[in-house]
Amino acid sequence: MNAAPELIPSAFKMIAALAIVLGGLFVMVHFARRYLRPAGGATHERLVRVIATQAIGIKKTVMLVDIPDGVLVLGLSGDRIQLLSRIDDPETLKQVRSHTGSAGPRFQDQLVRLITRPKADENEN
Repeated sequence: MNAAPELIPSAFKMIAALAIVLGGLFVMVHFARRYLRPAGGATHERLVRVIATQAIGIKKTVMLVDIPDGVLVLGLSGDRIQLLSRIDDPETLKQVRSHTGSAGPRFQDQLVRLITRPKADENEN
């Protein structure tokens, strides 16, 4: 009938067990990050880069992907990715890799332009 005295020690046991489990998980994650790194180390250089994408229909896209050996032209649909062509010509590679995107200015640049324009208009008045 005296359930209250048993409740507090049970709560402490539960909290201690949780702390032990979480501590064990923390030690395992720390060990895995420190000692189980991939061979060669992690490089921040991207070997695969998407140069451009163009939608050509509903759930259909053509994508230019830059890889170390050349540029791949991929066709993407709802359920598959297909290699359409591979660009290996040095002159074409140079032109395609220098492509910066013709999607227009970035959102941030447009926002800055819109914010600063009213100030310039006020200064003229």
